[in-house]
Amino acid sequence: MAKIYDIPVQNIKGQNSSLKDYQGHVLVIVNTASKCGLTPQYEGLQTLFHDKKSSGLTVLGFPANNFLQQEPASDDEIEEFCSLNYKVDFPLFSKISVVGEDKHPLYQYLTDAQPHRIGGQAFAEKLKSASIDVADEPEVLWNFEKFIVGKNGDVVARFSPDTLASDSEFLKCIETELAK
Repeated sequence: MAKIYDIPVQNIKGQNSSLKDYQGHVLVIVNTASKCGLTPQYEGLQTLFHDKKSSGLTVLGFPANNFLQQEPASDDEIEEFCSLNYKVDFPLFSKISVVGEDKHPLYQYLTDAQPHRIGGQAFAEKLKSASIDVADEPEVLWNFEKFIVGKNGDVVARFSPDTLASDSEFLKCIETELAK
């Protein structure tokens, strides 16, 4: 069994959990935030989940407040926001840290497994031009960075925050994993 399934997490209700429930699924693991310019990506992620869940895809949302405090809400408030504004019904988890000294073990595992993202150079430059400090890889660049985990638990790809759920390269990677 791949190590990713053993990493303890908490669901959005604060209950201890793990990713074991998703073994055999292709996963899109994404760090989210409710007050970010990229927040509308919830809509595309929900559509992706709805369209591909019967094929074995699960989107997992991990709220994080690491970037300009764009996720200040409580877990209950995050769940309500996602449900009311984007009809999110893919699994959400308790807020975690995805960068820095308090980085959650899940994100340490993901960034160790895939230290380089696909895309994001222009987005990183945009952040820098707005005088926002940007950490170097392997750190997560910003909210809505996406990791794809294959059915066997291997982290197979990592996409930049500005990659939409409808992006052809992103979808091709998911389809390749679903076909395995």
